[in-house]
Amino acid sequence: MLKITSAQINPTIGDITGNIALMLRAARQARDSHADMVVFPELSLTAYYPADLLDDASFQRRLDAGLEQLKLSTREAPALHWIVGAPMRREGTGKPFHNALLVLKNGEIVLQYNKQLLPTYNIFDERRHFEPGADMARVLRIGDKQVGLMICEDGWNDDGQDYAVNPFQRLADAAPDLVVSINASPSNIGKREQRHTVFGNACSRHRLPLLYVNQIGGHDQLVFDGASFAMDATGKVVYEAQRFAEDITTLTFSSQLQTFSDAQGESFAKVEVTGLPTMEFYRQQIVLGLKDYARRCGFTTAVVGCSGGIDSALTLALAVEALGAANVVGITMPSKFSSEGSVSDSQTLCRNLGITLIEHPIRSMVASFEEGFAAAFGKPLQGLPLENLQARVRGTTLMEYSNAFGHLLLTTGNKSEVSVGYCTLYGDTNGGLGLIGDLYKTEIFALCRHINATAGRELIPVAIIDKPPSAELAPGQKDTDSLPPYEVLDEILKSLIEGARLPDWEHARAEQKMADLRADPAGRAMIERIQKMIARNEYKRRQAPPVLRLRGRAFGSGRQVPIAAVQYA
Repeated sequence: MLKITSAQINPTIGDITGNIALMLRAARQARDSHADMVVFPELSLTAYYPADLLDDASFQRRLDAGLEQLKLSTREAPALHWIVGAPMRREGTGKPFHNALLVLKNGEIVLQYNKQLLPTYNIFDERRHFEPGADMARVLRIGDKQVGLMICEDGWNDDGQDYAVNPFQRLADAAPDLVVSINASPSNIGKREQRHTVFGNACSRHRLPLLYVNQIGGHDQLVFDGASFAMDATGKVVYEAQRFAEDITTLTFSSQLQTFSDAQGESFAKVEVTGLPTMEFYRQQIVLGLKDYARRCGFTTAVVGCSGGIDSALTLALAVEALGAANVVGITMPSKFSSEGSVSDSQTLCRNLGITLIEHPIRSMVASFEEGFAAAFGKPLQGLPLENLQARVRGTTLMEYSNAFGHLLLTTGNKSEVSVGYCTLYGDTNGGLGLIGDLYKTEIFALCRHINATAGRELIPVAIIDKPPSAELAPGQKDTDSLPPYEVLDEILKSLIEGARLPDWEHARAEQKMADLRADPAGRAMIERIQKMIARNEYKRRQAPPVLRLRGRAFGSGRQVPIAAVQYA
């Protein structure tokens, strides 16, 4: 028998001392459980991903000191093997670091394995700083067991489709009793099931049990969900850690049975094939993402412009769940074009959520700008410039509040609107973080209903959910005056922005909608118009706050498109 502690921790990028403290706490728990080894996530010393911090001389010195501190920490449990992820310096041509897995015991590094497959797609750019490791397997003998070791991406190429080498096959050739993989696998919808499929197929093909340890936590746009797991030699998931929470669990591995049990040798509860329902996944991912973003950036409070519309309502509800009602403020800023419901619905919403709502009318400020513009430029301020002015006055007011009271301003744009530029730069795009910027408008409605259903009461007023969407920047304005119905627009956007990265069922639905539209001249014209709107508004997205990534392709680091380019001819 081999006892292994899976240490699914929430490290902070650059907080090397703090990360070591997290590891030491988990190691003590492993020692007290009589574990033979404790396994931490990929790059757990620095957290994933330190990016260009690795180029900074002072960070490099802290990294070196941290490694020595980590070695000393392992002496507290001298019989325990620590499996840790860390950037390790290297000599010679190429990049200055390896993305390494270290096995430490009693103050010494007893094994180093360097990651071979360095992803450079979507949100990943590891080749920027790391040199690939040699095409070789590393196996460690602990007691009478041979433990094969790998790092994250090394396990994703067993079908040989993406890289010329297959570290999983190389490891299988070394005939270990089990495989341990350390990981920093960001979360998006369907990712948990994708991990199970990829690693399940590999375990089944090679008849190898596997322990997969992932990190959790929010880092800028990315959220890591944890969901560490163990598989038997048939590829069946026999254990799964919590999602969106730290989880330190000791497992018992039996080479005779080629599977894992709990610390007492009992079977784990059955792991469900399907994970969280989509809306609950979105909710938990956003809440953790905001919690960690605020905490790591030094914020305890947040402010949101409360328009009485569905986007700001959802943003407020999620902020309350993440930070607590006492730490969230809404500000309603009616203009001469605001409907009565803009304020009254905001009042009902904030009363339901238990948060403070401040009213700050902008009518006089907008009028002052109108007068000044006419006097200086000899023409009235009207049309789109006047609409955008209102949004910018609101954005400025919110930033004033943020600066004066120290609140994190949350922007409220959704993916549908941000895709086509239905937002005002330096207005409603102001803020430090976007919670719902990777949700299409149709998903916004669904998530609001889910939150109400889960609460068992009307947190978000049905009046807000049911009202026709409007920016309320002109008389009688509706979103559908400028955009196709969201049920149509969202399918077009999914096809153009995410395409094959969509889940199969969602991709099929989007492509069917596109085929239907292309069969009609008006539909083809609509698609062409949306394509041009996406391209034309790249400059807005480049200047907007980061948005929490929820789907396979989010705006930000995962979609790198030039601003000054001809995208559609």
